[in-house]
Formats: sequence, C-alpha cells, structure tokens
Amino acid sequence: MKIRDIRAVGLRGATPEGGWSNEIETDDCVHTLIAVYTDDGPTGYGSVFTSASLVKGSLGVLRPLYMGENALEPERVSEKLHQHTFWQGRGGSITHTISGIDIALWDILGKATGQPVGRLLGGRYRERVKPYASLLMDQPDILAENLERWKALGFRAFKMGWGPFGRVSDALDETIVATARAVIGDENALMVDAGGSDAYWRGNFKWAVRTADMLTDYGVAWFEEALHPDALEDFVHLRRQSPLPIAGGEVLTRRQAFQPWLQAGAFDIVQPDVTKVGGISEERRIGWMAQENGVRFIPHGWNTALGLAADLQLSSAFPDTDLVEFITGSPYIDELTVGGWQLDGDGMLAIPTGPGLGIELDLDAVARHSGGQRL
Repeated sequence: MKIRDIRAVGLRGATPEGGWSNEIETDDCVHTLIAVYTDDGPTGYGSVFTSASLVKGSLGVLRPLYMGENALEPERVSEKLHQHTFWQGRGGSITHTISGIDIALWDILGKATGQPVGRLLGGRYRERVKPYASLLMDQPDILAENLERWKALGFRAFKMGWGPFGRVSDALDETIVATARAVIGDENALMVDAGGSDAYWRGNFKWAVRTADMLTDYGVAWFEEALHPDALEDFVHLRRQSPLPIAGGEVLTRRQAFQPWLQAGAFDIVQPDVTKVGGISEERRIGWMAQENGVRFIPHGWNTALGLAADLQLSSAFPDTDLVEFITGSPYIDELTVGGWQLDGDGMLAIPTGPGLGIELDLDAVARHSGGQRL
C-alpha cells in the first residue's frame, strides 16, 4: 500500500481566539488538515497546528521523500522525512507538517488492520478518559458565566488560561482564581495556564513562585507555562520550590528538544502537542521518556477534532495519561466529526474503538470551514 498523494486544506472562518497579545481573527488559518491517499487502500487524516500556506509549502519540499512510500509504516516514513530535511530547520513548519502526515499514516495503519491506533501503540489501558474544558480567562463576571456553561454541559475538570492573568495585577489574578473555584466547586479539578509563550511575556521567576503559592491555596491541580518557554533553569528552580505541579512543553518539538527539560527536572507534567511535535510516533517516544524521568505525560490539545482523536488514542496507550484537553466552543472540535462528542454522566469521554483514529471525518463540514475546499 503506497502513498500516491497528500493534500492539505486550511480551516478558517471560525478560528477560536487564542488569547494571544496579537489576537488571531476568525478568518486567520492556524489549523490545517492533511489527507494521505494510497494507491489501493484507505485514506488517512491528520491535523497540523500551522497555517495552510506553510503546510502546502512544506509538502512541496517533502513530496519527493514520501511519494511511493509504504503507507503502513508510519514511524519509519516519518523518521525518513525528519532525517532528510534537517537543513530546513528542526522544529518549524516542516516538523509540524510531518506531524499531520504521521497522524494520517497511523490512521491508515489502523484502518488497514481493523484496529484502533491505541492498540497498535501497544495496548489500551482505558476505554474512557476525563476531558478538561479548556477556556480563556476573562474578567471575573464573564469567566463565571463561561465556567457555569461548561459545568452544566457535564465537564468535571477545567483549565483556564491567558487573558488578563499575569498581565494586570496580582490582585486580579487571585480574584480570577477565587471566582473559578467558587463556580466549579471543590469537587472539580481546576488548572491554570499563564500563557508564558505569549509575545514578550513578563512573568518572571519571582512572580511565578509567588503565584504558585497563591494557586496552591485554591487547590489548583497544576500551573502551566508560568515562565518564558526558553527559561529552562528558571523552570527547574520553580519546580523545586513550587508546592503544586508545574506543567509545560507545548512549544517544543521532536523528542530531542524535550530530552534536556525532562532530564533536568523542569516539569512535573509534560504537554507535547501531537500536531506539532512530529505526530503520534514522536509523541509516543516523548511519553516514554517522560515515564523514564518520573514525569506525567498529558497531551496539549489546542487544535482540531483530528488532534483530539489522536490524543484520545495516545491516552489509551499510557497508564498515567488520564486527562485530555478539550477546547470549548470551537467548531473545529465540535463539527468536524460525524456524531460529534458526548460526555457520559461521570464527565468522561469514550475513547473511540473503531479502526485508525476511530472517528469519521465529516467532509462536508471540512468544506464549510475551508472556504469550499475539499479533502
């Protein structure tokens, strides 16, 4: 079963806010879907956290390397693409694009063998996982309304991030956290993401230590991206001093970039993004490395329904990965799969058992969100 073509379409028109200081607009494209076509077998689908123009340019570079390759060998093919494009820069658009290709190849392998990807990764430790509602921070009254809405829909874990947090005053930071805890109750999990990868982030080490102490008082489960994403030494010291777990890693790509952070003890929880790091093949290796260094692996998932499906399969294959990120209110999550997503009465999300990623992509919905372009 050989690769005969790879196509990409960018999603736009309903792009959710990212919380960035230079905010993205609804018509901006930051998510691109990939389709890998084979000569005599199924089509596989993947997702890339990069604009369509960069993904299509990357596919042009990669085309001589993937055309005619065996579509049933995702790890080998993806590594070939990495190895032969180092001169384009490791970790940028090329690596992000390989992520989507790799996800699609695992989807093909699962469809060809009739197995969910999680089983092909070594076995399923669980059949359902707890999704945490991931939403942006806002002024306390608006935030309270948003949290009430997602709590009413059945979520039992919540992560709030970016917005004014760490950007106005310590007093506002605490009011935001206190409001969130009061709304969701003590029985539900609360996580805080400072958004330290934002442009010109000003939260320094002393701010992070002080804030970690405050978050502990409200029973926050982890403190994410508290510092600038290049501040390795500060992260190491913060983890040693913080009374609550420190999380990060969403901007890193490929296992080689994660290795020094994990070995130095910078994180309690590491959060690679499958649509950036190199796909399922690379994220699995990062997850193994996390295990070897005593770090929890919980995927970052600010992407699409295909990214969520990949995260669900990965979560099934790791014994300690019992949470996945679920973006609230994004049509690129809610509308791209046939049947959508449903929480059960315990606020849990079933991990698809069908072959491949286990979901059916709604190609008409993709066309609606890509200006009429079709995969």
